[in-house]
Amino acid sequence: MPKKSLFISLEGTEGAGKTTQMEMLGKYLEKKNYHVVLAREPGGTVIGDRIRKILLNPEFKAMNPITEALLYAASRAQYVAEVIKPALRAGKIVISDRYVDSSYAYQSFGRGLNLKKIVDINNWATDEIIPDLTILFDLPADVGLERIKDDFTDRMEQESVTFHRNVVRGFLKLAKKFPDRYRIIDGTKDVHSVHSEVVKIVDKCL
Repeated sequence: MPKKSLFISLEGTEGAGKTTQMEMLGKYLEKKNYHVVLAREPGGTVIGDRIRKILLNPEFKAMNPITEALLYAASRAQYVAEVIKPALRAGKIVISDRYVDSSYAYQSFGRGLNLKKIVDINNWATDEIIPDLTILFDLPADVGLERIKDDFTDRMEQESVTFHRNVVRGFLKLAKKFPDRYRIIDGTKDVHSVHSEVVKIVDKCL
């Protein structure tokens, strides 16, 4: 990949503000004349969006955790092939609202599946493409769920507080496991304060 390309993933629990921060960062970088691609997971492609509807449908509460993990990986494989690889080859900056770390946190630390198996299937799905930078918005699960309580909640958001607390702990463990690419920001701060910290981190990478 050209050195000028950059792959950034934004991670965190429900209600952490990932989408808002992705859009704000995208506008900031575009003003600086960078070519930016914004995308979300699961989804990001026509096929991936179909898989997303299955994964997040509240009617499918009986979904087996292994089925869930494989569907996320399947969506991600299409996402990498159609979006991430072409953008990075073109020297663009890719900002992804979630990526492999969400599967590590949700399916392993949340669901209790074997972490190595989750890593292995995602390495296969992504052709081992890992973000250059992962920004984690650290927010207590209770606070995040409170933020989204008045919105329509999907299948994952409807999981128990205990599940989401395990996910948060999982993300923090991942940050310790991958310190070279992880940066943690206090997600309890206001939107503009968080954005300022995001910009400082990204500018250093550029």
